[in-house]
Formats: sequence, C-alpha cells, structure tokens
Amino acid sequence: MNARLTVLSIALLLGSCVSTPEAPLPATAPGDEVYAIDPGHTFPSFEISHLGFSTHRGRFNKTSGWVILNRAARSGSIQLTIDADSIDTGDPQLETRLRKSDFFDTETYPNIIFTSKKLRFEGDTLTAVDGELTLRGVTRPVTLTVTSFRCGKLPVIGREVCGVNAETSIKRSDFGISAYPTMIGGDVKLLIQVEAHKR
Repeated sequence: MNARLTVLSIALLLGSCVSTPEAPLPATAPGDEVYAIDPGHTFPSFEISHLGFSTHRGRFNKTSGWVILNRAARSGSIQLTIDADSIDTGDPQLETRLRKSDFFDTETYPNIIFTSKKLRFEGDTLTAVDGELTLRGVTRPVTLTVTSFRCGKLPVIGREVCGVNAETSIKRSDFGISAYPTMIGGDVKLLIQVEAHKR
C-alpha cells in the first residue's frame, strides 16, 4: 500500500469514529463550541480492590455524548452516556456476572450517565468537573479531578479535537452495589478518558 493510500485509510478510520450524540444538545450561547464524543478513543474504566491482594480493572467499550466548551468564558457542559452492557474485564465469565442484578443490573439499567454543567478552570486549564453520576438508577454528585487537558488539531485529518483525562472515587454501596463486602473493596476509582471532535 502506498503512502497516500495509507494516510487516506487512517483518515477514514479516524473520521468514522465520530458519533452523533444520543442526548439532545442544550441551547448554546455565543462562543460555545460543540464537540461530539469519539467512541473509538473514549473508554471509561474502573479499579477496585480484590481481597486486598490485587487491583482489578475493567472498562466500558461504548460511550456516546457531547461536550460544550466556551474557552473565553471558561465554562461548559458535558453529557456522557455509557453502555453498561459493554463492560470489558478480559474475562467473559466475570463480565456475565457483573451484568447481573446484584452488580450493574444491565437489563434494568442499560446506561450509566454522567452530566455536568460546571467546569472549573485555573486560567485556561481545565482542572475539575462537577457533575452527577447516575448508576443503577441512583444519581449522586461527583467531582472529577482533571489530570490532563488539551485541545488542538488532530494530525492527519486536521480536525479540532479536545482530550481530557479525569478521575474520581465513589463508594459502590452508594449506588446499590453491596455484594461480597468482605471480598471486593467498597471504594471504586473511576478513570475517564475522553476525546471529542468539534462539530
């Protein structure tokens, strides 16, 4: 394959990763930039203690949504819809177990949703996101600490992209997941990596 075809193939692949947000966009104001979540580069994940001996990790493979960013006003909003059934731990039997009613109960609650209308900045740098996490039908306030934030043109296709890495910790019992309290840790670390393409 020649160099031109290779570049074209990469561009088409990256372009195909952009999804249309499932949630309706709110009204925008002058200066607002709308970004669609790139599902090919957005994988919320979690870490939890297993019997105190090791840290078990998993992620969700399907996420959609949008980000509205107003850099001049240092404000914005976020809507993420995570497909709970897309859980991936590397162990199919464990994934089947985690979909059951005493864990994620994906048949009853197919989506995990994070929304925010408050983005916190220090200068031009996004440092935290205050929002609400809805899991198993329970909604709780959470604050994500932003560990990296960058906006710019993506190489090859030249499209404007913003990327964020953020994390927080929750108690699983706050969301009705209390099975095996002596075996599985009560605190869960959530890590959210997001890439979003400007619309």
